[in-house]
Amino acid sequence: MAIRHLLPRAVSARLFGDRARYGLVAQTDDPAWAEWQRIFPDFYFATQRRSIGKIVNDAGYEVMSRVALSGRTVLEVGPGQINHIGRWRSTPRLYVLADVQQSMLDLSSRTLAQRGITHQCALLRRSDGGVLPFNDETFDVVVSFYTLEHLYPLAPHIDDMLRVLKPGGIFAGAIPAEGGLGWGIGRYVTTRRWFLRNTSINPDKLICWEHPNFADHVLRTLDDRMDCRYARFWPLGIRSIDLNLVITFIYSKRHGHAPKDHGVA
Repeated sequence: MAIRHLLPRAVSARLFGDRARYGLVAQTDDPAWAEWQRIFPDFYFATQRRSIGKIVNDAGYEVMSRVALSGRTVLEVGPGQINHIGRWRSTPRLYVLADVQQSMLDLSSRTLAQRGITHQCALLRRSDGGVLPFNDETFDVVVSFYTLEHLYPLAPHIDDMLRVLKPGGIFAGAIPAEGGLGWGIGRYVTTRRWFLRNTSINPDKLICWEHPNFADHVLRTLDDRMDCRYARFWPLGIRSIDLNLVITFIYSKRHGHAPKDHGVA
């Protein structure tokens, strides 16, 4: 059991957002959400691509050195700048980018263009509820880095990614150890301070809306729908979300890809 279950609400709210008060679904008419949409690029470059944020994010990208891409059709959901591209050992036939933000698609498209990699872009809409604009069993590989913690409710998004993945295809990526004590404390002393110093956004609210899914819930959802081929808990290697910051994974799609009847929603 994760330590968060033992914490008083006053402490848990500071580490993981005040979920009882603000819920898990973003209120798009809230001024805090509007401000977040405006300042997201500044936040990303100030906290995720520098110092400790870069070290933590980069720890997840190593998994791509284990994924065969040569001649394959790949989909990445929420690609950012494709900072894992330096870990690739081969070149895909086609790399498809899917994101809800055009600015991020533009960044990732430039990264691939500079490498001469054939690619396409698909701008998603939050209102589509996780339905991807691709035919069934289109892709050999689906990639997702630091995205699954954002998708709520999670199960429909995962199921549609599996729909477009070929039987036996690979699902690879990484998630933060959200809901773990280490992640909560780390955020409290880093990005939470950035928000309080640079914005008028209440982080206790935004955390709920941006990271509705805890890591243990994400892993259960993946385990119930696919076969795990590889998992790594960084930095300590112990299978605990409280003692680590990043979980990397490689799953393969089952034939039929029906979830086990474990009640995961």
